[in-house]
Amino acid sequence: MSNAAWLDRTRAAVWHPCTQMKHLEAVPPLPVARGEGPWLIDHDGRRYLDAISSWWVNLFGHAHPAINAAITDQLGKIEHVILAGCTHGPVVELSERLGQLTGLGHAFYGSDGASATEIALKMSFHYWRNRGRPEKTGFVSLRNGYHGETLGALSVTDVALFKDTYAPLLRQSHQVPTPDARRAAPGQSAEAVALEAAQALEAYLAEHAETTAALILEPLVQGAAGMAMYHPVYLARARALCDRYQVHLIDDEIAMGFGRTGTLFACEQAHIRPDFMCLSKGLTGGYLALSAVLTTDEVYAAFLDDDTARGFLHSHSYTGNPLACRAALAVLDLFESEDVLARNAARAARLTARLAELARHPRVRHFRHLGMIWAFDVAEAPTDFARDFHQGALAQGLFIRPMGASVYFMPPYVIEDPEMDLMADVTGRLLDRL
Repeated sequence: MSNAAWLDRTRAAVWHPCTQMKHLEAVPPLPVARGEGPWLIDHDGRRYLDAISSWWVNLFGHAHPAINAAITDQLGKIEHVILAGCTHGPVVELSERLGQLTGLGHAFYGSDGASATEIALKMSFHYWRNRGRPEKTGFVSLRNGYHGETLGALSVTDVALFKDTYAPLLRQSHQVPTPDARRAAPGQSAEAVALEAAQALEAYLAEHAETTAALILEPLVQGAAGMAMYHPVYLARARALCDRYQVHLIDDEIAMGFGRTGTLFACEQAHIRPDFMCLSKGLTGGYLALSAVLTTDEVYAAFLDDDTARGFLHSHSYTGNPLACRAALAVLDLFESEDVLARNAARAARLTARLAELARHPRVRHFRHLGMIWAFDVAEAPTDFARDFHQGALAQGLFIRPMGASVYFMPPYVIEDPEMDLMADVTGRLLDRL
């Protein structure tokens, strides 16, 4: 069946996420027939470089043989079983390995990033209630932060496009200044911006800690804010402040975990351990929906009681799905067997060098890079810039989706020099046309 036929059928039957469906006439979705490494291939055989890892989830390319084999093997054993009253090998092994990697204890599973946020928020609130501190019900997050679009997650998100419509349904939370390095005054360092933002956090906690359950943040990079990057000193200060004021620190590693920032988890760059860590996206290499929340033994112990109501009574039908857990285990195996972080560092150095000319383009502002993320802002971006840039890149074999005037690359970890050239060349040509 042709691309055109699939587009007609998707317009008639599918409600696409994060999309004004009326725009599909002008900006049709890419009809994907299959994937191969970092490439997406349509029904007419055209190839497109997946420069954003399919919404930041695909770590090792599409149709990876090792992950395919793990899922296929698991299919012959058990595809799914309820995790309330049952257990199985993949979920036990994955929980053990995540615990070893993070220094945190029992893993609680959900289906996606937003559900992980919901779990962490509820756990923090319930912990304080079980510990005799029921007044600690508030949450604080960073301005321009994003943590998901279910109601609890949206309550601690600060992106107006997603949040404003649903404001009457949301629980109020407080946002403190972001440590985004783009906020620097002339001559001010990224570290100074981060320390200034930490002072604002301290001022808030000094006044409101008694009623605050947790601080939730995206570590080092605020994704939906246009890949806003900040100095790790903010994480170190946030950890110290949370300790001082008895407030939980929820580390939302959903987008930034599993090597994306250069270390396995972004919080490692500040040498801290959070009270809760939320994981999803790259957890299964982009194969299957799975999220996990890991927490400390102290938090876990607060729920152990003869009274059922003091337990954490939260569930998802597909919690700890064996197929998804096997995919996640295969991802962890790849990190160990292929020295992924070192190989990524070498790839990142090559791509950064390749993008040096682009960084000097007269329309580029705030060119930034961390790990396997590159981003820049476009000066005087025209109306509909993101839409037009996306379509222009697609016509040249590059799948990329700017956020407003911010262009970013988050490619799979299997990208090689020819794909790097394609990203740089296509992006440069599109900027020249502005």
